[in-house]
Amino acid sequence: MASAHQGKVLLVLDLQQGIISRIPASSGFLAQTAKTINAAREKSIPVIYVTVNFRPGYPEVSSSNKMFSATVAAAGDAFVEGKPAVQIPAEIAPTEKDILVSKRRVSAFSGSDLDVVLRGLGADSLIITGIATSGAVLSTVRHAADQDFSITVLDDLCLDLDEEVHRVLVEKVFPKQADVVSSDAWIQSL
Repeated sequence: MASAHQGKVLLVLDLQQGIISRIPASSGFLAQTAKTINAAREKSIPVIYVTVNFRPGYPEVSSSNKMFSATVAAAGDAFVEGKPAVQIPAEIAPTEKDILVSKRRVSAFSGSDLDVVLRGLGADSLIITGIATSGAVLSTVRHAADQDFSITVLDDLCLDLDEEVHRVLVEKVFPKQADVVSSDAWIQSL
């Protein structure tokens, strides 16, 4: 018997120590994220964690990439594979059944094998959470929409340092390409 949730995947974007540490008072956010991840697992919805990290020496970062070259200059080797900044917090730690994807750019699709994983799972519906709303979430929503995925953005599980940019994205931009709901509403719909 096919699951009613077949084809759905929960994407957890950039929820890693070096990024979450920049967000003030993130403990409530992590607790709600954990609740949502557990609800997906209970319904056999695959959970995919996507983190940004690089090889030693950052060979993937071009000096013409304004954002990442600034990150490298400021962070040193913090975002190199295996370092604490790229680790996922214990509160939302992946299990052996979860899938880990490394990316080298802002979008979860760029510089990763996410597309191959999604095709392997037969995914057609993405539920997206992550940091930053104006970065990984926006880039991933746009890319996923261009690939004809059905998209749901969990607005309370997306954070941005600029609250107004977050508001505009979840209220005005994302609804043109995705359903935007709270994590509790999504959990109740399962």
